[in-house]
Amino acid sequence: MIEARRLHILRAVADHRTVTAAAAALYLTPSAVSQQLTALEQETGHRLVERGARGVRLTPAGEILLSHTNAVLAQLERAEAELAAYSSGAAGTVTVASFATGIALVVGPALARLSSAAPGIRVRVQDAEGDASLPMVLDRQVDVAVAVEYRGAPGADDPRLTRVPLYAEPFDAVLPETHRLAAAERVPLAELAKDAWIGPFAGNPCHDVVILACEAAGFQPLLEHWSDDFRAVVALASAGAGVALVPRSALRGMDVSGVVIRPVEGVAPTRRVFAAVRCGAEEHPLIRPVLDALGEAAG
Repeated sequence: MIEARRLHILRAVADHRTVTAAAAALYLTPSAVSQQLTALEQETGHRLVERGARGVRLTPAGEILLSHTNAVLAQLERAEAELAAYSSGAAGTVTVASFATGIALVVGPALARLSSAAPGIRVRVQDAEGDASLPMVLDRQVDVAVAVEYRGAPGADDPRLTRVPLYAEPFDAVLPETHRLAAAERVPLAELAKDAWIGPFAGNPCHDVVILACEAAGFQPLLEHWSDDFRAVVALASAGAGVALVPRSALRGMDVSGVVIRPVEGVAPTRRVFAAVRCGAEEHPLIRPVLDALGEAAG
């Protein structure tokens, strides 16, 4: 008999590519993870992982078991949801990880809705960048992620996750008020090819949006200043340090003195935001109201 707990460990190792990283995500010791993998190999009668200088990879047998693991764990999530529904599930705690703008735009308003619509549900919120929250859901550190599309993100057809689209928003050009294009109604990105740029660090999903937008306009941006805090980005632009692309919602309520904000000419770079839960958990009686409230807040 294969233990479901060991299947969860197998998936964590496949996701994180090293025993040490998987152990940290699961709050276990590396030796405990190794022991569970060994026990799983004994249960299945197959070698499931191979260790190398660059980490751990699954064997063909491990890949076969992983494909079933996703289905098994999703079905267990559904079983937990139905059992919780059977026992009413009227009260409990749901943890949500979201990037800062998402907290302000949808998570906060969703909490306000839930306080009256589902007062028994307590929501705990963690600030996490858009690329960090999905692994937190898969590792069972949180129940719901509010995340953004980025290169390398699990796709909409990923069997481990169920996604709920929330909103999409354009990026606007932020220019020093003395910039040569400050008077333009719309900014052609190609005209900024020789400017110094201010942008998020690599790994931040917004970094990918900026890079891809500039590549589509025919150039690589000359990133000279780096910050994941859009207030810092705007402050640098106001000082004449460079130009930037910033999500429109991040500019709301911000001090924008010293800069001009203009829409991008043509197809604007866009940040697409969605909520995600482990596949099978979307109908849990505690999680479903949270997803509904997020959707209503985004709408």
